[in-house]
Amino acid sequence: MNFRIHMKMILVMVIMLLIVGLIFGGIFGYKAFLARMSRRAMATQKMPPVTVTAVKAGVQTWQPQLQAVGSLRAVRGVDVTSEIAGLVRSVQFRPGEEVKEGQILVQLNADADIAQLRSLEAAAGLAQIVYDRDKKQYAVQAVSQATLDADAADLKSKQAQVAQQAAIVEKKTIHAPFAGRLGISTVNPGQYVNPGDRIVTLQSLDTLYLDFYLPQQELSQISRGQPVAATTDTYPGRTFSGLITTINPKVETDSRNVQVEATFFNPRHELLPGMFASVRVRVGAAQRYLTLPQTAVSYNPYGETVYIIEGSGKGPDGKPILTVRQTFATVGSTRGDQIAILSGIKAGDMVVTSGQLKLKTGSAVIVNNQVQPSNDAAPKPVDQ
Repeated sequence: MNFRIHMKMILVMVIMLLIVGLIFGGIFGYKAFLARMSRRAMATQKMPPVTVTAVKAGVQTWQPQLQAVGSLRAVRGVDVTSEIAGLVRSVQFRPGEEVKEGQILVQLNADADIAQLRSLEAAAGLAQIVYDRDKKQYAVQAVSQATLDADAADLKSKQAQVAQQAAIVEKKTIHAPFAGRLGISTVNPGQYVNPGDRIVTLQSLDTLYLDFYLPQQELSQISRGQPVAATTDTYPGRTFSGLITTINPKVETDSRNVQVEATFFNPRHELLPGMFASVRVRVGAAQRYLTLPQTAVSYNPYGETVYIIEGSGKGPDGKPILTVRQTFATVGSTRGDQIAILSGIKAGDMVVTSGQLKLKTGSAVIVNNQVQPSNDAAPKPVDQ
């Protein structure tokens, strides 16, 4: 009896285990079925086309040139100052006017100095009379040679004092050291000026220097007399021509750059000292390069790549299907928004210029060039 009960219990447990196994097996089987169907659906589903911009690679002629920035300065330009202290008696110039060399700018009060000069001139005149008289007496042996020598020394001393005082009087009259344009006056009549005090700036504007720096590796490409073109935002669209006149014979040790000085003729006085200017120096002969916008190139640790658009047949609607192919490219120099491509693509290839982040080889694309990246060889700054 006990044996039968024991067997029934075993049978019940086996049946329960079979039922639980069937339930869990059905659940896992259903999950596996759903996963397989999901994978099959994902495998058959295609990624939607990526919208990109593109441009056709073309060949352009580039003039090799060196670019730098520099500052203009006058060939002759100074801040006129007073060499000695004094009270301003009169200001004999108008701010901003053109003056000639030697023109009187400021007259300091020199009354006391002139009076002192007259006293010294009188003393020098007396010394001259004494010397001439003793010289005649020496000729008849009326005075000794020592007396005559003392008279000569006294005369020279008095004359030197006169010359010194005359120089002081002359310094009380401040002249223009060269011809040029005056700036804003900083003195007024009755004002006391000390030595070194700035009175007015004077700049000769007919010829200007443009100072700029180039890396030492470009030193072999420049020479004296080489043409230089400069632009400034003061005159958009204008280019000023000059010549390299001096190349500093020393390379700056902190930057390894060499200072270059170019001369620009400025007959209309449009350029002013202190202006900022962009400089271009033409070097070598013009060359032809395959160019693209710089945004078309993707930079990676393993090299530079571009995406080339290719046709892959036609879709159900009859329109061509476009896909991309990633390829390595060797890039060269840049000019503005453009970059030279030395190898990797050929003229006429349609290259993606934006939207590369979503792409891989074989990705379908749609080209929409309503808004394109800048592709200007000489872009100009635009105020926002």
